[in-house]
Amino acid sequence: MKIILDAMGGDNAPEAPVLGAIEANKAFGTQITLVGRGDEILEVLKKHNIETLPEGIEVHHADDVVDMHDDPGSVVHKRKNSSMILGLRMLADGQGDAMVSAGSTGALLTGATLIAKRVRGVRRAAMGPAFPNKAGGKTVICDCGANAECTPEFLLQFALMGSLFAKKSMGVANPKVGLLNIGTEDSKGTKLQKETLVLLRAAHDKGLINFVGNIEGRDVPLGTVDVCVCDGFSGNVLLKSIEGTAMFMGSVVSKMFKKNIISKVAAALVMKDIKAFKKLLDYREIGGTQFLGIKKPVIKAHGSSDVLAFRSAIRQACAAAEADFSQELEAGLRELKALAAQEAAE
Repeated sequence: MKIILDAMGGDNAPEAPVLGAIEANKAFGTQITLVGRGDEILEVLKKHNIETLPEGIEVHHADDVVDMHDDPGSVVHKRKNSSMILGLRMLADGQGDAMVSAGSTGALLTGATLIAKRVRGVRRAAMGPAFPNKAGGKTVICDCGANAECTPEFLLQFALMGSLFAKKSMGVANPKVGLLNIGTEDSKGTKLQKETLVLLRAAHDKGLINFVGNIEGRDVPLGTVDVCVCDGFSGNVLLKSIEGTAMFMGSVVSKMFKKNIISKVAAALVMKDIKAFKKLLDYREIGGTQFLGIKKPVIKAHGSSDVLAFRSAIRQACAAAEADFSQELEAGLRELKALAAQEAAE
């Protein structure tokens, strides 16, 4: 297993990516190619008294870096010698099994689409983070920001992609898929939700997905479904709202436990459980978000990723490469296309 890592992407590059790669190599035995400015990577090693790169880690020099303010649509041509673009070209050429970058989300998605390419039949790649839920599992939110404006066909494909991701990467035998809406009734929502509902039900009847109907935002953290289908705008608002609520609740609980001596004693008694809960919601432990619909796994790590986050993202990239479902997705999309043609004929 070889992972390509954009060593210049993120707020803490190149130190965090380089050290994260070394940690991942040590912990998982993963082969890693660091793509970035060689002199800066060597400076990181020197700073931390690392004389030579560990076995299994190599450096591929890249002169340029994609800036967070660069136009995503132009980076493939204007930043063709950047660590991100060179890394994606290496991925497309078979020099790695997956890629990780904490650089610009828009640039990475555009580059992945144009260079690594989408699975045949995929109209739009989507971001599908898996968020922990009350039921003890995780709920995939697809899409959570890659596509602000969507058609019913896009959402239908997101349902299939999210379902396959839940099966292959999360081990859910028959993932329950729900459509994000402002109510569970069929009459709720805009034209987009109403038209998508019809398509999802037809796909369910053909056995392509396990669609359970409309869901509300609260159903995601409660674990009512395994996959939440939505446009990228709604999905991003939902995800950030859940994250903000979790941060707020964490702050309130922290203040409660610091209120007096009795609450401090209580905190000490449950500290192990509190730390486990915080770890469950810590993005650094999760690693990043996979772009669903791209031929080879591309993982978008958080822009502020530290050493632990990069280590986790590399672990996630390995798991994504092992759970590859490109062929299943392509076959499923052919069935969706045949279903659409059949309904059009009728």
